[in-house]
Amino acid sequence: MSERIATVTRNTRETQITVTINLDGEGRLACETGVPFLDHMLDQVARHGLIDLDIEAVGDLHIDDHHTVEDLGITLGQAFHQAIGDKRGIYRYGHAYVPLDEALSRVVVDFSGRPGLYMDVEFTRASIGRLDTQLFWEFFQGFVNHARVTLHIDNLKGFNAHHQAETIFKAFGRALRMAVAPDPRMAGQMPSTKGSL
Repeated sequence: MSERIATVTRNTRETQITVTINLDGEGRLACETGVPFLDHMLDQVARHGLIDLDIEAVGDLHIDDHHTVEDLGITLGQAFHQAIGDKRGIYRYGHAYVPLDEALSRVVVDFSGRPGLYMDVEFTRASIGRLDTQLFWEFFQGFVNHARVTLHIDNLKGFNAHHQAETIFKAFGRALRMAVAPDPRMAGQMPSTKGSL
């Protein structure tokens, strides 16, 4: 399998974002989005997904965090789509359950080529630090639309909003790691009866 690395830049009047991704990395993150809790969550994705991420993000944070969070999800999704290539020889599906103290989340992903987000999470607080918890949905919606994946996210338990979010992002990283991993039994084959994804 060739190197699965991609760099994507997205420039708008609201944000300027560049993402470089290595799907076969060591779990390294280099980023400063200006949204500290988002940086913390992206570190979970990189570390638990064994994905290297280099992110440069400048956004209109003087307004709020919305555009930066949403556009980062979009750009990350585009980078995944480029890096994964035609998807031959991957597992395609990934899932993970991750606990953190009282919180437990489940994330399931399918690199199906069909965007779809199904998120059942009731955060117990409206914000974590200054980050509006509604923006997590915007991040994942941007990701699935541009990575072209189906993504199910369920927070099964939890009363600490920080723990809820952290279990989601750790499980997201783990599910991605499983889905994009090379499957030795599928080497060179498309993981679909249709012959394409």
